[in-house]
Amino acid sequence: MKSCTRTCSFKCSSVSQHTGRIGRGTRVIPSMARQNQKLPVQIKSQGLGVSKMKRSRSAASTARISLVTVAEEHSHSHKGEVLDVGDAESMEAFLDSLKYNSDGQVVAIAQHVDTGAVLMQAFATREAVEKTFNTGKATFYSRSRSALWTKGETSDNFINVLSVHVDCDRDSLIYLGEPIGPSCHTGAYTCYYSEVTGAEGLPASAEGGGVEAANNTLYRLQDTIVSRKQEEATGGKPSWTSKLLSNPELCCKKVREEAGELCETFEKQEGKERTASEMADLLYHSMVLCAHEDVSMEDVMEVLRKRFGVSGVEEKALRKK
Repeated sequence: MKSCTRTCSFKCSSVSQHTGRIGRGTRVIPSMARQNQKLPVQIKSQGLGVSKMKRSRSAASTARISLVTVAEEHSHSHKGEVLDVGDAESMEAFLDSLKYNSDGQVVAIAQHVDTGAVLMQAFATREAVEKTFNTGKATFYSRSRSALWTKGETSDNFINVLSVHVDCDRDSLIYLGEPIGPSCHTGAYTCYYSEVTGAEGLPASAEGGGVEAANNTLYRLQDTIVSRKQEEATGGKPSWTSKLLSNPELCCKKVREEAGELCETFEKQEGKERTASEMADLLYHSMVLCAHEDVSMEDVMEVLRKRFGVSGVEEKALRKK
């Protein structure tokens, strides 16, 4: 591993020039824990490091945990580089660099790695952050109990952390991971299941007309398709989505038709706006088709995520015939 030419607390594999501060997009990865004990996962960079990684797992955990920082105030830039904080000295330096509040805590936000949904927010001490790296499980500090707590330690609803992100002020973290079960103590998928609406700014709960979660456009569309499927089962009002759900042959026909029209936008050079419109049509009809088999966008995103770092040629060769 290449060493920095300037004073630095981290070891790095350089792919760009130093420019004075840590830049956006820096990835920090653990390779060994303190006292020469191995972390659950080792990640070594291949090429640029971000898109191609080799991962080795121990029997203790299946976590694949890395750390991405967008900090601006370190002594020099590692923009586009892979930083290794796996050894004891580098891990200590990273933990020291966080800006804890007067109680020795930073904000820690858990986010779904595939959907982008914000699952929950709590606080983490230095020890909680370190334990998250060592175990691959989202760990926080309980201010009511004055003790560390790992999400799921009593409910088994763990959040398996794949990467940790640091904000520009270094006083908050994102635990990006896969939730096992609901993340909220109420049993909801996310703690953020209430939407603030109306001129008075009154909250509307999921049961009272609000959205179930703060979803992006893709997942709001999925929710609409699922609701139409439920309405169809109970004899709800007719809609185009309901018609497609009740007629798989028509749905397949529309997917093929929309795919052809998308290709035509390129072949006939119809422009960016037309291409986006046809892609939207294809995406919608494809999602309805997936709904026939109860395939969710989470299922699709998980497949895509697992293909990162794998050659397309290799991936096709590994597919079952």
